Amino acid sequence: METAGNMKFSSSDFQLMRLSFAAIGTSVLLSGAMLYSSIKYADYTLKNRRIAQSQMNNARNRLATARQDRDNLSDYSKEYDKLKANEIIGDDHRLDWMEGLDKLRKQNLVIDFRYNIAPQKNYAPQPALDSGDYVIHYSEMKLQFDLLHEGQLLNFFDELNRKIKGHYQLDGCKLSRVAVNGDPDSGPGVGTNIKAECNGGWITLKNRNAKS
Repeated sequence: METAGNMKFSSSDFQLMRLSFAAIGTSVLLSGAMLYSSIKYADYTLKNRRIAQSQMNNARNRLATARQDRDNLSDYSKEYDKLKANEIIGDDHRLDWMEGLDKLRKQNLVIDFRYNIAPQKNYAPQPALDSGDYVIHYSEMKLQFDLLHEGQLLNFFDELNRKIKGHYQLDGCKLSRVAVNGDPDSGPGVGTNIKAECNGGWITLKNRNAKS
């Protein structure tokens, strides 16, 4: 009888052991390959997800930009139509201004007034202003008034802004009291008590690319 300390392996035992080790090795290799493939697939999936997310974000940004441009275009279009309707965009509207001033004269807002509209010229605001595709034109208009009191002057320019299309930019007025019986500080009478001289001009915008 053989004891445990003298256990011997036959060639068939070694054959079985080699097969077992080979099976274990193959299993380990297959497991490693599957784990590697799983990791690579996870990386690939994560990369594709990031690309898809980036593309989605870009699409959302383009959509938001397109909507903003659409809204801006709508706002600019409305503002443009408003300026055009008020005769701020386009050519010199001298005849319309003169007609409007004659209508104001008939309202008797002041005792009397005289005006002079100078030829249109390019306007260079200070500080400089980027006017984009538009050239800013300026038609200087000086006004001389005979007034009963200062309030008439304020009422006149309120009506001018409301009744006459265009944009008149008032730069300033100089008022002087008319002497009554040699006294310039005398109280108001029934005639002209104040004379005023006002400077300003009509602002118009002309597209640089518009046909003359």
